[in-house]
Amino acid sequence: MAKDNLDYYVIPSEDAHQSEYVTASDKRREWISGFTGSAGQAIISKTAAYLVTDSRYWLQAQDEIDENWHLIPAGAFDGPKDWIDWLDRVKDSRIGIDARMLSHEKATFFNAQLTAKSSKLIYPPQNFVDLIWKDKPPKSKEAIFIQPMEFTGKEASAKLAELRSWIKKQPPATFSLSSIGAFSLPVHLTGIRNDISNLAYLLNLRGGDIPFNPLFQSYFFLSLDRAVLFTDSVKVNEEVRSYLHSLGIERKEYNDIWSFLRRREWGEGKVLISPQTSYAISLMLTHFRYTVAPSTIDDIKAVKNSVELDGMRRAYLRDGASFVRWFAWLEDKLAQGFDITEYEAAWRLTEFRRHNKHYWGLAYENISASGPNAALPHYSPTKSGARTIDNETPYLNDSGGQYRDGTCDTTRTVHFGRPTQEQSEAYTRVLQGHIAIDSAVFPEGTTGAQLDVLARKALWKDGLNYMHGTGHGFGSFLNVHEGPHSFSSPVPLVPGHVITNEPGFYLEGKWGMRIESALAVVRVKTKAEFNGDIWLGFDRLTCVPIQTRMVKETMLSKEEKQWLKEHNQRCREFLEPYLKEDKRALKWLRRESERGIGIAGAGPGGISIDWD
Repeated sequence: MAKDNLDYYVIPSEDAHQSEYVTASDKRREWISGFTGSAGQAIISKTAAYLVTDSRYWLQAQDEIDENWHLIPAGAFDGPKDWIDWLDRVKDSRIGIDARMLSHEKATFFNAQLTAKSSKLIYPPQNFVDLIWKDKPPKSKEAIFIQPMEFTGKEASAKLAELRSWIKKQPPATFSLSSIGAFSLPVHLTGIRNDISNLAYLLNLRGGDIPFNPLFQSYFFLSLDRAVLFTDSVKVNEEVRSYLHSLGIERKEYNDIWSFLRRREWGEGKVLISPQTSYAISLMLTHFRYTVAPSTIDDIKAVKNSVELDGMRRAYLRDGASFVRWFAWLEDKLAQGFDITEYEAAWRLTEFRRHNKHYWGLAYENISASGPNAALPHYSPTKSGARTIDNETPYLNDSGGQYRDGTCDTTRTVHFGRPTQEQSEAYTRVLQGHIAIDSAVFPEGTTGAQLDVLARKALWKDGLNYMHGTGHGFGSFLNVHEGPHSFSSPVPLVPGHVITNEPGFYLEGKWGMRIESALAVVRVKTKAEFNGDIWLGFDRLTCVPIQTRMVKETMLSKEEKQWLKEHNQRCREFLEPYLKEDKRALKWLRRESERGIGIAGAGPGGISIDWD
C-alpha cells in the first residue's frame, strides 16, 4: 500500500466474474479476515482493518473476526448502505482495488461519488492478497461437460443465433470529442461476456470450478462471424472440443483474453459489454472502444422453457422425497433419545439426496440451525461447533440439491417439542405471508416488488418483520440466485419466471424461522377476465409438507386453513410413489398430511396430549 501511496485497499468477496460463490483460490476476503460468509468486503487502511457486511451476517461476522477487525454493519440504522457508501464518507483518499473484482457498473458509480470528495480509485497491477497468500490453493482443473437438449430444451446454436441477432440490432456507436463534434463508429458487431452463468447457459456447457454452481471460469467473445471461448485447455476433453468446433467456436487459454483485448483482434467498431462486466475489461478497452448495454442473456435465461420447467418439477419431487425420508429419520432418532447435531442432520439430508437420479451436488451450503443459530439467516454449521437440536426451539433447514434437470431451494422450520405462544404466533404470521404470495393473482406488468408487501402484511400487524428479500429467481442447473426478477425487483414477472417465496422471522439470540417454496409464474383464468387473458399467478414447484405443530389455528382464516390442508395432502399424493420402499417415510408423510393444526392445550392437572 505504501508503494502505491494508498490510503485504503478493498478486498471484495467476488472473483473476476462477479460470482456469488467463488473457488477456493479466489476466497481472498475469507483468507485475510477469517469471515466465511458469502457477502462482505474487507477494507484495509494504514492503521486499521474493517469488514463490511449486511444484516444476514452481522452476528456471524462478530463471532468469526478477531480483535484486529472492526465490523461495519451495512444497512444498520444511521449506518452506511454498503461498502461504497462507507468509503464515500472519506475525503482526499487513494483507494486501491483489483479492477477484475469490480463490475463496470459499480466502478462507474463509485468513481463519480469519489470525485466529489477529491478521492479516486487506484488499480494496482497485482492483487495484494495474492502477493502474501503463500499457501494459496491451485486453480480448479475440473472438466467442462455438455448439458444435453433433454435438459435445456434449446440448442446452443439457436441461442447464439438469437444473441447475434440482438447484437445486429444495436444502434451505431456515437461519441463526442470535446467541441469537435459527434462521430459514428461502425455498427456494433461484437460483444464480450464474463458472466460465467450466462456463458454456461448460452453454450449449454457446465463445469465444476465454483462450489455449488456447475460453472467454469471463462470469457467469451462473439461477433457476427466469429466466436472465441477463453478457458483453460486442461478442462476441455475431446468431446467438448468437437462440440465447440461444431458451433464454430474457437478456444483460447483463459488468460489470453487480455492480449486479445490489447491487440483489438476483433478489428474496427466498439465492443458491447454489460454493466456487470469486470472493470478490468473496460480499462483494457478504454471508453472509446466499448458501449454498455443491458445483458439480454439475463432476460432470456430467466424465462424457462417447457423442458426446463418440466425438469424442475421432477427435480423438486425427488428433492421433496429426500426431505421426507430425512424428516422421518430425524424424528425417529430424536424420539429414541439420540443427540443429533445441526451438522449431522445436514450431512444426513445430503446423503439422502445423493441417491437421487441426476444428482450433481448441493445447490448451496446447508443451512441447518437450531435455537439462536436459526436467528442467523445464513448460518451454516461446522462439525466441531454445531449445536445439538433441541425440543424447545424451532429447527430450521434451508437446503437444496443441484440436479441435471433443476436447481432446488427449500426451507422448512419444525418444532420437536411444545412451541411457546410467542413461537406459534410468529410462525403463523410467517405462514400467512407465505400463503399470501403463493395465492396471489395479478395482472401482466406487475413486479415482484409490488407483491412483496403481501408476504409482510401479516407480520407487520404484530410489529414483526424480516430484513432479507422475500424471494429470488433461480437457475436450471445453474445458480441458485438468478435475476433479473425477484420480490425486490422492478422487473415485471412473466410466465416462465421461477422465484422463491421465503418470508421469515428471527428473534436475535433465541430462535428463527422461515418457510420457503419455489414457484413458477403461470397464466391463470379469473372469473371476470377483465382486460382479457392478462392474469398471472403461481404454480408451486416445492413438494415438502409444512409442519402444523407451530401453527395457531385461531389466527388463520378459513381459506388459509384450507390452503395448508391441501398443500400437505398434495405432497402426500405426489410423493408416495417415490417412497414405496421406505415404510418409515411413508408413515411420516401420511401422518403429516392428516395431522390437525397445532397441539391440543393442557387438560386437567396440566396433562397435554399430542395426537401423533
